[in-house]
Amino acid sequence: MTKVLNMAGGEVGQVELNAAIFGIEPNMHVVHELVKNHLANCRQGTQSALTRAEVSGGGRKPWRQKGTGHARQGSTRAPQWTHGGIAFAPKPRSYRYTVNKKVRRLALKSVLSAKAAEDRIIVVDSIRMDAIKTKAFKGFLDAVKCDGKAVVITPEVDQTIVRSARNIPGVSTTTARLLNVYDIVNAKYLVIDQNALAAIEEVYA
Repeated sequence: MTKVLNMAGGEVGQVELNAAIFGIEPNMHVVHELVKNHLANCRQGTQSALTRAEVSGGGRKPWRQKGTGHARQGSTRAPQWTHGGIAFAPKPRSYRYTVNKKVRRLALKSVLSAKAAEDRIIVVDSIRMDAIKTKAFKGFLDAVKCDGKAVVITPEVDQTIVRSARNIPGVSTTTARLLNVYDIVNAKYLVIDQNALAAIEEVYA
């Protein structure tokens, strides 16, 4: 059983976390695969350099083939020359790749179970903000004893919450249907709205 808190930090009840999501043996291999996948998908892949075919100049053979005592050369823009082209020059490319859906689900359940085992899940009966107030939102996190990096999970996108939280270092917001393994691994606490918890269990159980 896990305590259910209100936004002032008071205990208002208890909830039982679904063992199929929050009680499995974490598979750290698939978690590692998902973290690698996330970082690869974040790469811009815009690096670019010029090959010897693209560097200007070098059309004339610098000296005759034989008899000079120098090594034979065909162009002053070959990779071994100053100002020459780059051998195997990097070109723009996509690093994106997909991971099997079952593997993604197992990784997500693994990180949620790991957080539950470490008692790093804070369930709040209802996360609501009447106005965009970063100071008030920071006060809420302090009240529920969230003293580090955190992911705040709401049932749906709430711009008031998103804008209140976005200037707090280490705090990010997401919804129950858009959970990200990398963000959960990177956070110390998960602060979950009780309705979002029900949605997570409905989607992933």
